[in-house]
Amino acid sequence: MAEKKESVMEGFKAFLMRGNVIDLAVAVVIGAAFTNIVNSVVKGVINPLVGAFGTKDLESYRSCLKGPCQIDDAGNVVTGIPIMWGTVLSAVLSFLITAAVVYFLMVLPMAKVLARRAAHDKAKEGVEEVLEVSELEVLKEIRDHLISQRGPSSGKGTHSTS
Repeated sequence: MAEKKESVMEGFKAFLMRGNVIDLAVAVVIGAAFTNIVNSVVKGVINPLVGAFGTKDLESYRSCLKGPCQIDDAGNVVTGIPIMWGTVLSAVLSFLITAAVVYFLMVLPMAKVLARRAAHDKAKEGVEEVLEVSELEVLKEIRDHLISQRGPSSGKGTHSTS
């Protein structure tokens, strides 16, 4: 029974040590930290800029669906059905900023690196193909030379010189 537990633990350890799991864990931690930064930028920069043209806070933008909305001193809705479209707009701006930063700082540079690597690999394959072709040409020349040394009568009909 102890042997089975060791093999399960070894399998679990191998699973944890695979690069994908560790990369995923790092990505989640970085993503959580990055979310805080983006939310701070939206609340500290974007919301005040929008507030310069309207209310102080983007999240305070709302419309009332049914009747006039009355809000008490604590910010709770007393009457009416408020639609909090400012909160949704703030979340959309956070998402767009996050997506733009991820694209321009992570996806685009990685795509350029992968494209360079692919071009390098393709160029390397091209050099290998050229070497293979040149080797083939050398072998053809050797064959032709050997045929010419044997004389015209012994090589007729057995080999073509293409």
